[in-house]
Amino acid sequence: MTAADHGRTGEVRRPLSPMERWYWICDQLSPLNVVARVRVAGAYRAEDLRRAAARLAREHPLLRVAVAAEPDGGRPRFVAARAAGLPVRAVRADGPDADRWAREVDEVELATPLDWRVGPLARIVDVARGAPGTADERHDLILTVSHVVADGTTALELLRRLVELAAGEATPGAPAGEATPRAPVPPAEALLPGRLNGVPRAAHLVAAVLADRVAAVVARPWRLAPAVPVAPTARRTRLVRRELDAGQLAALVDRCRRERVTVHGALAAALATAVAGTEPHRRPRRVCVGSPVDFRAELVPPVDRRDAGAYVATVPSYLRVGPAADLWTVARAAFRDLRRRRRLHHHLALVSLLRLMSPRSVGASARAVALVDRAGPGNVCLSNVGRFDFPARVGSWELSGAQFVAGVSVSGYLVATVNTSHAALHWNFTYIDGAVTGERAGRIADEAVRALLSSLRREGAPLPTGTGGRS
Repeated sequence: MTAADHGRTGEVRRPLSPMERWYWICDQLSPLNVVARVRVAGAYRAEDLRRAAARLAREHPLLRVAVAAEPDGGRPRFVAARAAGLPVRAVRADGPDADRWAREVDEVELATPLDWRVGPLARIVDVARGAPGTADERHDLILTVSHVVADGTTALELLRRLVELAAGEATPGAPAGEATPRAPVPPAEALLPGRLNGVPRAAHLVAAVLADRVAAVVARPWRLAPAVPVAPTARRTRLVRRELDAGQLAALVDRCRRERVTVHGALAAALATAVAGTEPHRRPRRVCVGSPVDFRAELVPPVDRRDAGAYVATVPSYLRVGPAADLWTVARAAFRDLRRRRRLHHHLALVSLLRLMSPRSVGASARAVALVDRAGPGNVCLSNVGRFDFPARVGSWELSGAQFVAGVSVSGYLVATVNTSHAALHWNFTYIDGAVTGERAGRIADEAVRALLSSLRREGAPLPTGTGGRS
């Protein structure tokens, strides 16, 4: 089916692209889910949420698909989901258990794959506490989406729209708007520009791959090694959460402005410092930190962030750290390296590269997975969507704590996801259980926050308010 056919039918019925196929294969080895959450202070009924979920699915073609494949696992393609709408699972939290949502994410949503054979490739959890219909009623809404059809931006956008639709169902007259179906979008690979940096895309791919290889040989970066080997099919993502409050966030933004670096650069420096500082055997000199780059705006035509899909590619930076390294020096190096890679479109070269390296099926994936383990850019990863303007109020509801979490699967061993919403910087760390111990993951999270906050302290002044606690 052609792109024109998609536009006429309003449905996605096509083979998975190389990037989609890679994510689908990874998910079969170990769940590769993207999870978004927001807290709602307000009242609604279960049927309000179910109707909103059905409307959301009617809006987005990729929320109405499943995946079919040949008996040997080859030729995967999008087909119609067997079930309409999105499933909603209700959970009742006891008393003041404000962290129940996080346990659901850690124990269920990150550990349980979406059934790609049946579809849809998304589901919802409603964690409720407080007496229904009273001022104490609270809900933590959790949306879990397969990485095959979503990235962090997509997950947050879909959750924002779900809240708007649910508010419209619960409160007649609320400005939710009609559920207008969005047109299917061709796969990202079909929208790549024909020329990059003035040369044909194929020549650009060769140059970018060679440049990355030379950079890696020169840098000889340290990579996070598993504490114990964990087979791809046994890998289990776990979660550790941290947060910077409004005061800490303001201090960070101000200092980054004065240092002329991005917040992402500062976070990458803190993460590299923390990972190196918890290495039990030796202190590495250069740490590889991968940064997923959103390329929606670089496609032809550009893709609206409200359209579902995965539109990120991860590029590596090799950051020199050590006892004498100043965090802001490392941050400047991270900022400049990522800016250079973006200017040279290395992230788009990686999208093109998947045409060559994406396996045909799970059965043919062993070499590709081994290559990712050995040299992939996601070994330690910082996925930062930046400032995401999730509304603080919809109708009579107050919203807070919007954030996202990423499954790791076989892409690496540690992923830190970041978004700034509701006057806080949410910093969630996911890791492969066993390959990284829970104790070490907690120390990495604590040390990253400590390194960042310590760097914000002026001579003789106390740390910014708060402690970088859990959200």
